[in-house]
Amino acid sequence: MPVQTDHLWMPFTANKQFKAAPRLFVSAQGMYYTTDDGRQVLDGTAGLWCVNAGHGRETIVKAIADTAATLDYAPMFQMGHPKAFEAASKLAEITPAGMDKVFFTNSGSEAVDSALKMVLTYHRARGEAQRTKFIGRERGYHGVGFGGISVGGIGGNRKHFSANLMPGVDHLPHTLNLEHAAFSRGEPEWGAHLADNLENILTLHDPSTIAAVIVEPLAGSTGVLIPPKGYLKRLRELCDKHGLLLIFDEVITGFGRLGTPFAAQYFGVTPDLMTVAKGLNNAAVPMGAVVCKNEIYDTVINSAPQAAIEFFHGYTYSAHPLAAASACAALDLYKEEKLFERAASLSQHFEDEIHRLKGAPHVKDIRNLGLVGGVELNSRDGAVGARAYEAFLHCYHHGVLVRYTGDILAFSPPLIVSEEQITQIFAAVGEALKTIA
Repeated sequence: MPVQTDHLWMPFTANKQFKAAPRLFVSAQGMYYTTDDGRQVLDGTAGLWCVNAGHGRETIVKAIADTAATLDYAPMFQMGHPKAFEAASKLAEITPAGMDKVFFTNSGSEAVDSALKMVLTYHRARGEAQRTKFIGRERGYHGVGFGGISVGGIGGNRKHFSANLMPGVDHLPHTLNLEHAAFSRGEPEWGAHLADNLENILTLHDPSTIAAVIVEPLAGSTGVLIPPKGYLKRLRELCDKHGLLLIFDEVITGFGRLGTPFAAQYFGVTPDLMTVAKGLNNAAVPMGAVVCKNEIYDTVINSAPQAAIEFFHGYTYSAHPLAAASACAALDLYKEEKLFERAASLSQHFEDEIHRLKGAPHVKDIRNLGLVGGVELNSRDGAVGARAYEAFLHCYHHGVLVRYTGDILAFSPPLIVSEEQITQIFAAVGEALKTIA
């Protein structure tokens, strides 16, 4: 029976185009989706950068089912439940040293807005309430809340709402430079100096008014922008110099994508706060979190009287029992199957295979790190994004799911992917590019 599509307003989708020829998944297991017409599609994107342990994992499914049968909901305002505290403890086991405090949300977008509020609350608690401004980065993606799109730097996400964005926000330049760094393998050698643009922005605004800098360690949604060697360390140094907090948006890079629990550990740079979601519970139930340094938590908590609420923020579904249970199961699974280490061991093969596309039709640049990659295409005159969309469709109809944004194809397979499946993903892309004008 055909699915009735009229009533659903789909997110980040060309609704008219999609509903003219819907693409529907009806089940998923391991590395594969199954379509409504019975085809198997290899998942080259971990759903939406999020199903890091693969689909249909039995222990996660059981944890959700068992919890739903025993505790379908419990409030977290002035109450609690054991799985919420267990999930926070398991997450704290893999975060950078000194970052042991966890605040649960329902998405990466909510995590970002929560982190911004947390920063403002912290500065007020320590007597620096004048620190109210934020610095994001061009092409940054920090979700779709008003806070997130304010500090974010993707024009299409901002333009319809520009009159209502947060005041007191500026942006660093992005780090992509094809003249100096095209076809880099891993971190580009060129570009660490771009972090010094922060000094220019601080001169304009007065450092004592800046609350925090927020960046994705590796920018994913905008088309996979890899940070230049030394760039993030320089940002950390400058934030310390001027008393700014540093927020890493690890919604995409967290939970093994680079072969370490978080990008912070991969790059050897510890932020003051991290936002996480997606792989936190293998995307089984909506969930996100802010992880912060103990000093931030202690300062806020100790600034209030004993019986007073310290942080006026939270959500009805914060640490929902089903989400917390699935997080506990997913974090156990990552550890038991050594999936982060597995990702690290596959990263060289992933790099070799994606760079085989150099010289393929229309390829303008290739970028990669860990198990994430991007292939940028030359745009067709007057039709930006058309080539990537056609490549996406060709791959889908030939059994491989990739992601596209503008004219960039993006890849982030589940960490259970095999070397043969990695080869298959990029071979499918190569064949698709041969068919496109």
